[in-house]
Amino acid sequence: MNSISRRHLMQAGVGTLMGMPLAALAQAARGGVLVIGSTQKPRHLNSAVQSGIATMFPAAQLFASPLRMDAQWKPQPYLAEKWALSSDNRSVSLTLRKDAVFHDGRPITSEDLKFSIETIRDNHPFKTMYAPVNAVTISDAQTAVVRLAEPHPALLLAMSTSLTPIIPKHIFGDGADPKVHPRNANPVGSGPFRLVEFKPGEHIVMERFDRFFLKDFPRLDRLIVKEYKDTASLLLAFERGEIDVHPALADPRDLERAKKIPGVQLVTGAQPAIGPLLWLAFNTKSPKLADKRVRQAISFAIDRKFIVGTLFGGLHKVATGPIASGSPFYTSEVEPYALNLAKATQLLDAAGLKPGAGGVRMSIEIDILPGLNDVKTMGEYLKPALSKIGIDVVLRTSPDFPTWARRVASQQFEATFDSVWNWGDPVIGVHRTWASSNIKPGVIWSNTQSYSNPRVDQLLESAAKEMDLAKRKAMYKEMQKIVVDDCPVAFLVESNVTEGYLAKVAQPPRGIWGMVDAMAEVGIRKA
Repeated sequence: MNSISRRHLMQAGVGTLMGMPLAALAQAARGGVLVIGSTQKPRHLNSAVQSGIATMFPAAQLFASPLRMDAQWKPQPYLAEKWALSSDNRSVSLTLRKDAVFHDGRPITSEDLKFSIETIRDNHPFKTMYAPVNAVTISDAQTAVVRLAEPHPALLLAMSTSLTPIIPKHIFGDGADPKVHPRNANPVGSGPFRLVEFKPGEHIVMERFDRFFLKDFPRLDRLIVKEYKDTASLLLAFERGEIDVHPALADPRDLERAKKIPGVQLVTGAQPAIGPLLWLAFNTKSPKLADKRVRQAISFAIDRKFIVGTLFGGLHKVATGPIASGSPFYTSEVEPYALNLAKATQLLDAAGLKPGAGGVRMSIEIDILPGLNDVKTMGEYLKPALSKIGIDVVLRTSPDFPTWARRVASQQFEATFDSVWNWGDPVIGVHRTWASSNIKPGVIWSNTQSYSNPRVDQLLESAAKEMDLAKRKAMYKEMQKIVVDDCPVAFLVESNVTEGYLAKVAQPPRGIWGMVDAMAEVGIRKA
Protein backbone atom coordinates (compact mmCIF):
# COMPACT_ATOMS: atom_id res chain seq x y z
CA MET A 1 0.00 0.00 0.00
CA ASN A 2 1.32 3.43 -0.86
CA SER A 3 1.10 6.17 1.70
CA ILE A 4 -0.88 9.19 0.54
CA SER A 5 1.23 12.31 0.50
CA ARG A 6 -0.03 15.70 1.57
CA ARG A 7 0.21 16.86 -2.05
CA HIS A 8 -2.12 14.08 -3.12
CA LEU A 9 -4.51 14.82 -0.29
CA MET A 10 -4.82 18.46 -1.23
CA GLN A 11 -5.02 18.24 -4.99
CA ALA A 12 -8.29 17.98 -6.87
CA GLY A 13 -8.38 16.79 -10.45
CA VAL A 14 -11.18 16.84 -13.01
CA GLY A 15 -12.05 15.01 -16.19
CA THR A 16 -11.11 11.47 -15.19
CA LEU A 17 -12.87 8.46 -13.81
CA MET A 18 -10.52 6.27 -11.78
CA GLY A 19 -7.51 7.46 -13.73
CA MET A 20 -8.94 6.99 -17.25
CA PRO A 21 -10.03 9.96 -19.38
CA LEU A 22 -13.80 10.23 -19.44
CA ALA A 23 -13.79 10.78 -23.17
CA ALA A 24 -12.12 7.42 -23.74
CA LEU A 25 -14.61 5.59 -21.59
CA ALA A 26 -17.52 7.43 -23.17
CA GLN A 27 -16.63 5.98 -26.57
CA ALA A 28 -17.41 2.46 -25.30
CA ALA A 29 -20.84 1.00 -25.91
CA ARG A 30 -23.59 1.68 -23.41
CA GLY A 31 -26.26 -0.76 -22.41
CA GLY A 32 -26.52 -4.34 -21.27
CA VAL A 33 -27.13 -6.19 -18.05
CA LEU A 34 -24.39 -7.33 -15.67
CA VAL A 35 -25.15 -10.14 -13.22
CA ILE A 36 -22.95 -10.56 -10.17
CA GLY A 37 -23.07 -13.61 -7.93
CA SER A 38 -22.70 -13.45 -4.18
CA THR A 39 -22.98 -15.57 -1.05
CA GLN A 40 -23.41 -12.40 1.01
CA LYS A 41 -26.82 -11.81 2.58
CA PRO A 42 -27.36 -8.11 3.26
CA ARG A 43 -29.96 -7.16 5.82
CA HIS A 44 -30.34 -3.75 4.20
CA LEU A 45 -28.56 -1.43 1.76
CA ASN A 46 -27.51 1.60 3.80
CA SER A 47 -23.75 1.49 4.36
CA ALA A 48 -23.87 4.68 6.43
CA VAL A 49 -24.87 2.52 9.38
CA GLN A 50 -23.63 -0.93 8.36
CA SER A 51 -20.20 -2.35 7.59
CA GLY A 52 -19.40 -5.49 5.64
CA ILE A 53 -19.23 -6.22 1.93
CA ALA A 54 -22.79 -7.59 1.90
CA THR A 55 -24.11 -4.05 2.31
CA MET A 56 -21.15 -1.98 1.16
CA PHE A 57 -21.00 -3.37 -2.39
CA PRO A 58 -24.60 -2.58 -3.40
CA ALA A 59 -24.39 0.68 -1.46
CA ALA A 60 -21.42 1.74 -3.59
CA GLN A 61 -23.73 1.53 -6.60
CA LEU A 62 -26.71 3.21 -4.97
CA PHE A 63 -24.84 6.05 -3.24
CA ALA A 64 -22.06 8.35 -4.34
CA SER A 65 -19.28 9.38 -1.99
CA PRO A 66 -17.44 12.71 -1.91
CA LEU A 67 -14.31 11.15 -3.43
CA ARG A 68 -13.04 8.01 -5.14
CA MET A 69 -9.58 6.47 -4.85
CA ASP A 70 -7.66 5.40 -7.93
CA ALA A 71 -5.23 2.48 -8.23
CA GLN A 72 -2.38 4.69 -6.98
CA TRP A 73 -4.24 5.54 -3.77
CA LYS A 74 -4.84 9.10 -4.96
CA PRO A 75 -8.18 10.80 -4.27
CA GLN A 76 -10.23 11.67 -7.34
CA PRO A 77 -13.26 13.97 -7.68
CA TYR A 78 -16.66 12.38 -7.41
CA LEU A 79 -19.51 14.22 -5.70
CA ALA A 80 -16.93 16.71 -4.50
CA GLU A 81 -15.36 18.43 -7.49
CA LYS A 82 -12.64 20.00 -5.36
CA TRP A 83 -11.33 19.97 -1.81
CA ALA A 84 -8.64 21.61 0.31
CA LEU A 85 -6.99 20.39 3.49
CA SER A 86 -6.02 23.08 6.00
CA SER A 87 -2.37 23.64 6.89
CA ASP A 88 -2.94 22.44 10.47
CA ASN A 89 -4.69 19.23 9.27
CA ARG A 90 -7.76 20.06 11.31
CA SER A 91 -10.27 20.75 8.57
CA VAL A 92 -11.06 19.99 4.96
CA SER A 93 -13.27 22.12 2.73
CA LEU A 94 -15.35 20.27 0.14
CA THR A 95 -17.13 21.79 -2.84
CA LEU A 96 -19.93 19.65 -4.28
CA ARG A 97 -21.01 19.51 -7.89
CA LYS A 98 -23.95 21.75 -8.69
CA ASP A 99 -25.60 19.25 -11.05
CA ALA A 100 -25.87 16.28 -8.67
CA VAL A 101 -29.33 15.07 -7.64
CA PHE A 102 -30.75 12.21 -5.61
CA HIS A 103 -32.75 9.49 -7.32
CA ASP A 104 -35.98 11.35 -6.47
CA GLY A 105 -34.71 14.46 -8.27
CA ARG A 106 -33.91 16.52 -5.18
CA PRO A 107 -30.55 18.35 -5.35
CA ILE A 108 -27.61 17.03 -3.33
CA THR A 109 -26.40 19.84 -1.10
CA SER A 110 -23.91 20.50 1.64
CA GLU A 111 -26.73 19.86 4.13
CA ASP A 112 -26.82 16.25 2.90
CA LEU A 113 -23.04 15.98 3.18
CA LYS A 114 -23.17 17.26 6.75
CA PHE A 115 -26.03 14.93 7.64
CA SER A 116 -24.31 11.90 6.08
CA ILE A 117 -20.97 12.39 7.82
CA GLU A 118 -22.63 12.99 11.17
CA THR A 119 -24.84 9.92 10.71
CA ILE A 120 -21.81 7.77 9.88
CA ARG A 121 -19.84 9.17 12.80
CA ASP A 122 -22.63 8.42 15.26
CA ASN A 123 -23.85 5.06 13.94
CA HIS A 124 -21.31 3.22 11.79
CA PRO A 125 -19.46 0.23 13.32
CA PHE A 126 -16.15 1.78 12.21
CA LYS A 127 -16.34 4.16 15.18
CA THR A 128 -12.79 5.48 14.84
CA MET A 129 -13.24 6.40 11.17
CA TYR A 130 -14.94 9.74 11.93
CA ALA A 131 -14.31 10.00 15.66
CA PRO A 132 -12.25 13.24 15.32
CA VAL A 133 -15.08 15.07 13.52
CA ASN A 134 -16.56 17.60 15.95
CA ALA A 135 -18.47 19.71 13.43
CA VAL A 136 -19.45 20.07 9.80
CA THR A 137 -20.13 23.69 8.96
CA ILE A 138 -21.95 24.88 5.85
CA SER A 139 -20.70 27.81 3.79
CA ASP A 140 -23.29 27.60 1.03
CA ALA A 141 -25.42 25.01 -0.78
CA GLN A 142 -22.35 23.37 -2.36
CA THR A 143 -19.62 24.00 0.21
CA ALA A 144 -19.04 22.44 3.61
CA VAL A 145 -16.09 22.30 5.97
CA VAL A 146 -15.39 19.16 7.99
CA ARG A 147 -13.75 20.27 11.22
CA LEU A 148 -11.66 17.98 13.39
CA ALA A 149 -10.77 17.96 17.05
CA GLU A 150 -7.40 16.53 16.04
CA PRO A 151 -5.61 15.58 12.80
CA HIS A 152 -6.90 12.55 10.93
CA PRO A 153 -4.30 10.86 8.68
CA ALA A 154 -6.90 8.85 6.75
CA LEU A 155 -9.62 11.46 6.41
CA LEU A 156 -9.80 11.60 2.61
CA LEU A 157 -9.53 7.83 2.34
CA ALA A 158 -12.54 7.61 4.65
CA MET A 159 -14.47 9.86 2.26
CA SER A 160 -14.15 7.40 -0.62
CA THR A 161 -16.57 4.83 -1.98
CA SER A 162 -18.56 2.62 0.39
CA LEU A 163 -17.16 4.28 3.49
CA THR A 164 -19.01 7.58 3.10
CA PRO A 165 -22.27 7.23 1.19
CA ILE A 166 -24.12 10.51 0.79
CA ILE A 167 -27.65 9.81 1.95
CA PRO A 168 -30.61 12.22 1.64
CA LYS A 169 -31.40 14.22 4.74
CA HIS A 170 -35.00 14.67 3.58
CA ILE A 171 -35.47 10.88 3.76
CA PHE A 172 -33.30 9.72 6.66
CA GLY A 173 -33.44 12.87 8.79
CA ASP A 174 -36.99 12.30 9.98
CA GLY A 175 -35.98 11.43 13.56
CA ALA A 176 -36.14 7.66 13.20
CA ASP A 177 -33.21 5.57 14.40
CA PRO A 178 -30.96 5.40 11.30
CA LYS A 179 -29.74 1.88 12.16
CA VAL A 180 -33.28 0.50 11.78
CA HIS A 181 -34.77 3.10 9.47
CA PRO A 182 -37.51 1.59 7.28
CA ARG A 183 -35.92 3.12 4.16
CA ASN A 184 -32.61 1.28 4.68
CA ALA A 185 -33.99 -1.56 2.58
CA ASN A 186 -35.51 0.78 -0.01
CA PRO A 187 -33.27 3.83 -0.12
CA VAL A 188 -33.31 6.93 -2.24
CA GLY A 189 -29.74 7.05 -3.44
CA SER A 190 -27.19 9.43 -4.93
CA GLY A 191 -25.12 6.99 -7.00
CA PRO A 192 -24.92 5.71 -10.58
CA PHE A 193 -27.67 3.11 -10.12
CA ARG A 194 -31.12 3.32 -8.56
CA LEU A 195 -32.83 0.49 -6.72
CA VAL A 196 -35.51 -1.46 -8.57
CA GLU A 197 -36.01 -4.42 -6.24
CA PHE A 198 -34.40 -5.85 -3.14
CA LYS A 199 -35.53 -9.35 -2.18
CA PRO A 200 -33.36 -10.54 0.74
CA GLY A 201 -31.95 -13.99 0.12
CA GLU A 202 -32.65 -13.76 -3.63
CA HIS A 203 -31.43 -10.68 -5.48
CA ILE A 204 -30.82 -6.96 -5.71
CA VAL A 205 -31.87 -5.33 -8.99
CA MET A 206 -30.53 -1.88 -9.88
CA GLU A 207 -30.86 0.18 -13.04
CA ARG A 208 -28.99 3.09 -14.54
CA PHE A 209 -29.85 6.46 -13.05
CA ASP A 210 -30.20 8.67 -16.11
CA ARG A 211 -29.61 11.87 -14.17
CA PHE A 212 -26.33 10.72 -12.65
CA PHE A 213 -23.93 13.65 -12.46
CA LEU A 214 -21.29 11.96 -14.67
CA LYS A 215 -23.33 12.38 -17.83
CA ASP A 216 -22.00 9.44 -19.85
CA PHE A 217 -22.17 7.00 -16.95
CA PRO A 218 -23.00 4.44 -15.81
CA ARG A 219 -22.56 2.39 -18.97
CA LEU A 220 -24.81 -0.50 -17.95
CA ASP A 221 -28.60 -0.51 -18.23
CA ARG A 222 -29.01 -2.80 -15.28
CA LEU A 223 -26.91 -4.33 -12.52
CA ILE A 224 -28.17 -7.44 -10.71
CA VAL A 225 -26.74 -9.14 -7.64
CA LYS A 226 -27.91 -12.77 -7.34
CA GLU A 227 -27.50 -14.45 -3.99
CA TYR A 228 -26.42 -18.09 -3.61
CA LYS A 229 -26.47 -20.30 -0.56
CA ASP A 230 -22.77 -21.22 -0.64
CA THR A 231 -19.54 -20.99 -2.64
CA ALA A 232 -20.19 -24.29 -4.45
CA SER A 233 -23.47 -23.12 -5.98
CA LEU A 234 -21.91 -19.73 -6.76
CA LEU A 235 -19.08 -21.33 -8.71
CA LEU A 236 -21.47 -23.60 -10.61
CA ALA A 237 -23.50 -20.55 -11.65
CA PHE A 238 -20.30 -18.89 -12.89
CA GLU A 239 -19.36 -21.95 -14.94
CA ARG A 240 -22.82 -22.10 -16.48
CA GLY A 241 -22.80 -18.43 -17.43
CA GLU A 242 -25.72 -17.63 -15.13
CA ILE A 243 -23.61 -14.84 -13.64
CA ASP A 244 -21.01 -12.64 -15.29
CA VAL A 245 -18.90 -11.86 -12.24
CA HIS A 246 -17.56 -14.01 -9.39
CA PRO A 247 -16.53 -11.55 -6.65
CA ALA A 248 -14.05 -13.67 -4.70
CA LEU A 249 -12.41 -16.93 -5.79
CA ALA A 250 -10.71 -17.89 -2.54
CA ASP A 251 -10.57 -21.70 -2.78
CA PRO A 252 -7.75 -23.03 -5.01
CA ARG A 253 -10.03 -25.73 -6.41
CA ASP A 254 -12.59 -23.11 -7.37
CA LEU A 255 -9.87 -21.01 -8.98
CA GLU A 256 -8.64 -23.93 -11.07
CA ARG A 257 -12.17 -24.61 -12.28
CA ALA A 258 -12.69 -20.93 -13.08
CA LYS A 259 -9.53 -20.88 -15.21
CA LYS A 260 -11.17 -23.38 -17.56
CA ILE A 261 -14.05 -21.05 -18.43
CA PRO A 262 -13.47 -19.79 -22.00
CA GLY A 263 -12.20 -16.22 -22.09
CA VAL A 264 -12.49 -15.71 -18.33
CA GLN A 265 -10.64 -12.72 -16.87
CA LEU A 266 -9.08 -13.33 -13.45
CA VAL A 267 -7.87 -10.36 -11.42
CA THR A 268 -5.66 -11.45 -8.50
CA GLY A 269 -5.01 -9.04 -5.66
CA ALA A 270 -7.98 -7.06 -6.91
CA GLN A 271 -8.82 -5.41 -3.59
CA PRO A 272 -5.50 -4.13 -2.24
CA ALA A 273 -7.05 -1.70 0.23
CA ILE A 274 -9.23 -4.23 1.96
CA GLY A 275 -6.71 -6.68 3.39
CA PRO A 276 -8.94 -9.62 4.31
CA LEU A 277 -7.81 -11.67 7.29
CA LEU A 278 -9.32 -14.96 8.44
CA TRP A 279 -8.98 -15.81 12.09
CA LEU A 280 -10.39 -17.81 14.97
CA ALA A 281 -11.87 -15.26 17.37
CA PHE A 282 -12.19 -15.91 21.09
CA ASN A 283 -14.79 -14.47 23.41
CA THR A 284 -12.39 -13.22 26.06
CA LYS A 285 -15.29 -12.84 28.51
CA SER A 286 -16.08 -16.54 28.33
CA PRO A 287 -14.88 -18.31 31.51
CA LYS A 288 -13.25 -20.93 29.32
CA LEU A 289 -11.19 -18.42 27.38
CA ALA A 290 -10.58 -15.54 29.80
CA ASP A 291 -7.05 -16.82 30.53
CA LYS A 292 -4.76 -15.81 27.66
CA ARG A 293 -2.67 -18.94 28.26
CA VAL A 294 -5.62 -21.05 27.09
CA ARG A 295 -6.02 -18.91 23.98
CA GLN A 296 -2.28 -19.10 23.30
CA ALA A 297 -2.34 -22.87 23.70
CA ILE A 298 -5.06 -23.19 21.09
CA SER A 299 -3.08 -20.96 18.74
CA PHE A 300 0.09 -23.04 19.21
CA ALA A 301 -1.88 -26.21 18.40
CA ILE A 302 -2.88 -24.98 14.92
CA ASP A 303 -0.70 -25.87 11.94
CA ARG A 304 -1.06 -22.80 9.75
CA LYS A 305 1.37 -24.10 7.13
CA PHE A 306 -0.92 -27.11 6.68
CA ILE A 307 -3.99 -24.87 6.42
CA VAL A 308 -2.42 -22.59 3.81
CA GLY A 309 -0.44 -25.23 1.92
CA THR A 310 -2.90 -28.13 1.92
CA LEU A 311 -6.38 -26.82 2.65
CA PHE A 312 -5.87 -23.69 0.53
CA GLY A 313 -3.42 -25.11 -2.01
CA GLY A 314 -0.87 -22.35 -1.41
CA LEU A 315 -3.20 -19.70 -2.82
CA HIS A 316 -3.08 -17.59 0.33
CA LYS A 317 -0.52 -16.98 3.05
CA VAL A 318 -0.22 -17.31 6.79
CA ALA A 319 -1.63 -14.37 8.76
CA THR A 320 0.59 -13.26 11.60
CA GLY A 321 -1.23 -10.33 13.15
CA PRO A 322 -4.01 -7.73 13.01
CA ILE A 323 -2.62 -5.76 10.05
CA ALA A 324 -2.37 -7.30 6.58
CA SER A 325 1.10 -7.66 5.09
CA GLY A 326 0.39 -5.27 2.21
CA SER A 327 0.07 -2.34 4.60
CA PRO A 328 3.03 -0.03 5.34
CA PHE A 329 2.10 -0.47 9.01
CA TYR A 330 2.58 -4.25 9.02
CA THR A 331 5.36 -5.81 11.09
CA SER A 332 6.63 -9.38 11.02
CA GLU A 333 8.28 -8.95 14.44
CA VAL A 334 5.54 -10.76 16.38
CA GLU A 335 5.07 -14.16 18.03
CA PRO A 336 4.57 -16.46 15.01
CA TYR A 337 2.63 -19.17 16.87
CA ALA A 338 4.28 -21.89 14.83
CA LEU A 339 2.91 -25.36 15.57
CA ASN A 340 4.20 -26.38 19.00
CA LEU A 341 2.14 -29.00 20.82
CA ALA A 342 4.59 -29.19 23.73
CA LYS A 343 4.28 -25.45 24.33
CA ALA A 344 0.48 -25.68 24.05
CA THR A 345 0.40 -28.48 26.64
CA GLN A 346 2.62 -26.51 29.02
CA LEU A 347 0.34 -23.49 28.77
CA LEU A 348 -2.79 -25.54 29.52
CA ASP A 349 -1.07 -27.15 32.50
CA ALA A 350 -0.06 -23.71 33.78
CA ALA A 351 -3.66 -22.54 33.38
CA GLY A 352 -4.82 -25.41 35.61
CA LEU A 353 -6.54 -27.42 32.87
CA LYS A 354 -5.46 -30.95 33.67
CA PRO A 355 -6.45 -33.95 31.49
CA GLY A 356 -9.58 -35.76 32.64
CA ALA A 357 -11.35 -38.84 31.33
CA GLY A 358 -10.03 -39.78 27.94
CA GLY A 359 -7.41 -37.04 28.18
CA VAL A 360 -9.98 -34.27 27.70
CA ARG A 361 -9.11 -31.01 29.44
CA MET A 362 -12.02 -28.89 28.21
CA SER A 363 -14.56 -28.54 25.43
CA ILE A 364 -15.04 -25.52 23.21
CA GLU A 365 -17.84 -24.60 20.82
CA ILE A 366 -16.68 -23.02 17.57
CA ASP A 367 -19.13 -21.19 15.32
CA ILE A 368 -18.76 -21.62 11.58
CA LEU A 369 -19.11 -18.56 9.38
CA PRO A 370 -21.91 -19.73 7.04
CA GLY A 371 -21.69 -19.96 3.27
CA LEU A 372 -17.93 -20.55 3.07
CA ASN A 373 -16.88 -24.13 2.38
CA ASP A 374 -13.24 -23.44 3.17
CA VAL A 375 -14.17 -22.25 6.67
CA LYS A 376 -16.18 -25.41 7.26
CA THR A 377 -13.14 -27.42 6.16
CA MET A 378 -10.95 -25.58 8.65
CA GLY A 379 -13.48 -26.30 11.37
CA GLU A 380 -13.26 -30.00 10.61
CA TYR A 381 -9.47 -29.74 10.73
CA LEU A 382 -9.55 -28.16 14.19
CA LYS A 383 -11.41 -31.08 15.77
CA PRO A 384 -8.49 -33.55 15.53
CA ALA A 385 -5.88 -30.77 15.78
CA LEU A 386 -7.10 -29.52 19.17
CA SER A 387 -7.85 -33.02 20.44
CA LYS A 388 -4.07 -33.53 20.49
CA ILE A 389 -3.88 -31.10 23.43
CA GLY A 390 -7.02 -32.37 25.14
CA ILE A 391 -9.56 -29.87 23.79
CA ASP A 392 -12.82 -31.29 22.49
CA VAL A 393 -14.25 -29.16 19.66
CA VAL A 394 -17.97 -28.86 18.99
CA LEU A 395 -18.81 -27.11 15.71
CA ARG A 396 -21.94 -25.00 15.48
CA THR A 397 -23.19 -23.96 12.05
CA SER A 398 -25.69 -21.14 11.78
CA PRO A 399 -28.50 -21.55 9.23
CA ASP A 400 -27.66 -18.18 7.65
CA PHE A 401 -25.42 -15.15 7.98
CA PRO A 402 -27.84 -12.96 10.03
CA THR A 403 -28.13 -15.71 12.65
CA TRP A 404 -24.35 -16.01 12.92
CA ALA A 405 -23.98 -12.22 13.06
CA ARG A 406 -26.51 -11.90 15.88
CA ARG A 407 -24.76 -14.61 17.92
CA VAL A 408 -21.32 -13.11 17.52
CA ALA A 409 -22.37 -9.47 17.90
CA SER A 410 -24.16 -10.25 21.17
CA GLN A 411 -21.14 -12.26 22.47
CA GLN A 412 -23.23 -15.44 22.55
CA PHE A 413 -20.32 -17.57 21.45
CA GLU A 414 -17.12 -19.13 22.76
CA ALA A 415 -15.05 -19.03 19.59
CA THR A 416 -15.86 -18.35 15.96
CA PHE A 417 -14.20 -18.19 12.59
CA ASP A 418 -14.41 -14.69 11.20
CA SER A 419 -13.20 -12.82 8.14
CA VAL A 420 -12.30 -9.23 8.94
CA TRP A 421 -10.93 -6.61 6.57
CA ASN A 422 -8.41 -3.82 7.16
CA TRP A 423 -10.13 -1.18 4.96
CA GLY A 424 -7.12 0.72 3.75
CA ASP A 425 -5.78 2.38 6.87
CA PRO A 426 -5.67 1.03 10.42
CA VAL A 427 -7.62 3.97 11.79
CA ILE A 428 -10.56 2.89 9.61
CA GLY A 429 -10.63 -0.88 9.71
CA VAL A 430 -8.22 -2.07 12.40
CA HIS A 431 -8.92 0.13 15.40
CA ARG A 432 -12.56 -0.97 15.47
CA THR A 433 -11.56 -4.54 16.33
CA TRP A 434 -9.12 -3.83 19.16
CA ALA A 435 -10.17 -0.57 20.83
CA SER A 436 -12.01 -1.23 24.08
CA SER A 437 -14.20 1.80 23.36
CA ASN A 438 -15.65 -0.16 20.44
CA ILE A 439 -17.02 -3.05 22.49
CA LYS A 440 -20.54 -2.60 21.18
CA PRO A 441 -22.92 -5.47 21.98
CA GLY A 442 -25.24 -6.05 19.06
CA VAL A 443 -22.88 -4.58 16.45
CA ILE A 444 -21.11 -7.11 14.22
CA TRP A 445 -17.46 -6.47 13.32
CA SER A 446 -16.96 -4.20 16.26
CA ASN A 447 -14.76 -5.45 19.13
CA THR A 448 -16.79 -8.64 19.40
CA GLN A 449 -13.97 -10.39 21.29
CA SER A 450 -14.48 -7.92 24.16
CA TYR A 451 -10.73 -7.38 24.07
CA SER A 452 -9.30 -4.70 26.33
CA ASN A 453 -5.72 -3.60 26.90
CA PRO A 454 -5.02 -0.05 28.14
CA ARG A 455 -1.70 0.20 26.32
CA VAL A 456 -3.28 -0.87 23.04
CA ASP A 457 -6.01 1.74 23.54
CA GLN A 458 -3.33 4.38 24.14
CA LEU A 459 -1.36 3.43 21.03
CA LEU A 460 -4.45 3.41 18.84
CA GLU A 461 -5.56 6.78 20.14
CA SER A 462 -2.14 8.30 19.43
CA ALA A 463 -1.76 6.72 15.99
CA ALA A 464 -5.20 7.97 14.94
CA LYS A 465 -4.04 11.61 15.09
CA GLU A 466 -0.36 11.28 14.18
CA MET A 467 0.46 12.62 10.71
CA ASP A 468 4.12 11.51 10.73
CA LEU A 469 4.32 8.16 8.92
CA ALA A 470 7.42 6.91 10.77
CA LYS A 471 5.89 7.61 14.16
CA ARG A 472 2.65 5.88 13.14
CA LYS A 473 4.59 2.83 12.03
CA ALA A 474 6.34 2.60 15.41
CA MET A 475 3.03 2.84 17.27
CA TYR A 476 1.39 0.16 15.18
CA LYS A 477 4.42 -2.09 15.52
CA GLU A 478 4.11 -2.05 19.30
CA MET A 479 0.35 -2.47 19.10
CA GLN A 480 0.67 -5.56 16.88
CA LYS A 481 3.15 -7.19 19.25
CA ILE A 482 0.82 -6.70 22.22
CA VAL A 483 -2.32 -7.91 20.43
CA VAL A 484 -0.60 -11.04 19.11
CA ASP A 485 0.74 -11.84 22.60
CA ASP A 486 -2.65 -11.27 24.24
CA CYS A 487 -4.15 -13.61 21.61
CA PRO A 488 -7.79 -12.44 21.53
CA VAL A 489 -7.85 -14.20 18.15
CA ALA A 490 -5.73 -16.89 16.53
CA PHE A 491 -4.61 -15.33 13.25
CA LEU A 492 -4.82 -17.94 10.49
CA VAL A 493 -4.94 -16.87 6.84
CA GLU A 494 -4.39 -13.70 4.86
CA SER A 495 -6.54 -14.04 1.76
CA ASN A 496 -5.36 -13.29 -1.74
CA VAL A 497 -8.64 -12.26 -3.36
CA THR A 498 -9.19 -13.14 -7.03
CA GLU A 499 -12.15 -11.65 -8.90
CA GLY A 500 -13.50 -13.48 -11.94
CA TYR A 501 -15.14 -11.88 -15.01
CA LEU A 502 -16.59 -13.52 -18.08
CA ALA A 503 -15.07 -12.35 -21.34
CA LYS A 504 -18.00 -10.08 -22.16
CA VAL A 505 -17.31 -7.81 -19.19
CA ALA A 506 -15.45 -4.64 -20.18
CA GLN A 507 -13.45 -2.37 -17.88
CA PRO A 508 -13.62 -4.24 -14.54
CA PRO A 509 -12.93 -2.01 -11.53
CA ARG A 510 -9.26 -1.23 -10.99
CA GLY A 511 -9.30 1.07 -7.98
CA ILE A 512 -8.02 0.16 -4.53
CA TRP A 513 -11.42 -1.17 -3.44
CA GLY A 514 -11.84 -3.55 -6.35
CA MET A 515 -15.47 -4.55 -6.71
CA VAL A 516 -16.39 -2.77 -3.50
CA ASP A 517 -16.50 0.41 -5.52
CA ALA A 518 -18.88 2.11 -7.92
CA MET A 519 -19.16 0.15 -11.17
CA ALA A 520 -20.09 3.16 -13.26
CA GLU A 521 -17.33 2.50 -15.80
CA VAL A 522 -18.05 -1.24 -16.22
CA GLY A 523 -19.71 -2.26 -19.46
CA ILE A 524 -20.62 -5.19 -21.70
CA ARG A 525 -18.54 -5.84 -24.81
CA LYS A 526 -20.31 -5.88 -28.15
CA ALA A 527 -20.87 -9.37 -29.55
